[in-house]
Amino acid sequence: MSVIAAYYYHEGKRIREIALDEPVKLEMSRSDFCWIALLDPTADELQTLQATYKLHPLAIDNAMHPLCPPKLEVYNEELYIVAQTAELVGDKIRYGKMALFTGHNHLISVRHGDGGALGNLRERLEASPELIGKGVDYVLHAILHRVVDQYLPIFEMIEDDVLAMERRSLDDFLGRAEVSRIFELRGELTRFQRTLGAMAELVRKLERGHFPCISMEVRPYFNDVADHVDRVQSMVKGLLQVLSSVFEFSSLLEAQRTGVITRQLAAWAGILAVPTAIAGIYGMNFKHMPELDTAYGYPVVLGVVAVFCIYLFVRFKRAKWL
Repeated sequence: MSVIAAYYYHEGKRIREIALDEPVKLEMSRSDFCWIALLDPTADELQTLQATYKLHPLAIDNAMHPLCPPKLEVYNEELYIVAQTAELVGDKIRYGKMALFTGHNHLISVRHGDGGALGNLRERLEASPELIGKGVDYVLHAILHRVVDQYLPIFEMIEDDVLAMERRSLDDFLGRAEVSRIFELRGELTRFQRTLGAMAELVRKLERGHFPCISMEVRPYFNDVADHVDRVQSMVKGLLQVLSSVFEFSSLLEAQRTGVITRQLAAWAGILAVPTAIAGIYGMNFKHMPELDTAYGYPVVLGVVAVFCIYLFVRFKRAKWL
């Protein structure tokens, strides 16, 4: 069943359940409205709502699509708003869509996907009649606020992953899998940042613009929602910088360790060059060569080799090449 809830409210109180095709006689008071919530509705259900509440066909057509970037459109005296929901599933951010039809006396939410569930929002608002009695614009603010609140846990879970990776990079090389994970996280956070930017622009429009269905009394409430989006957006930006720093630090550390190994190999090559040169010369088997007939020629040559090797070893050790 795609209908989550459909109720008629009067002066901040739930009066009764309504059907999608039921034309409700509403008063001019802002506290007199219908609030309908749908999950993955069928085309017939949306067509029924269009006929009952005189919704614009372009908005209905857009609401049928499961994914759409955040936007705000005005059709006559009605607002059509698309908010993008998000949740972390495994290592990926899964996005959903919340389409909101807001008239003077009705609010219809059309949700696609499990992400972005409003939980106990309706019950919380119904527990405060003075809040829900402000009208559909306050309910709209509450829905957008709940959607934005679900962004923060996503950031916190990704942040834990990034900080753990940062600690590992201090102790050892990052493997191929971890480097791939860095680029995956960068891609996820970049897309998430675009979503946050579009949501921030949407909420700022509601706060600053003059739209039907949005009263002067409720407009300041959208400022709080915008501040929440800006805060998450700032944290995501910082996390992207941390990711870049982790990759750069790991690359620098790997280059430093490679340089140390290269210097050590060069030092040992220099030490071994002396005995190699001497052994190469005396291995040519020339008939007339000095010290060949000397009784102590062999130990003298070995001693010279040992002295040179020890000397070079000490020098390289002091130069911290070994």
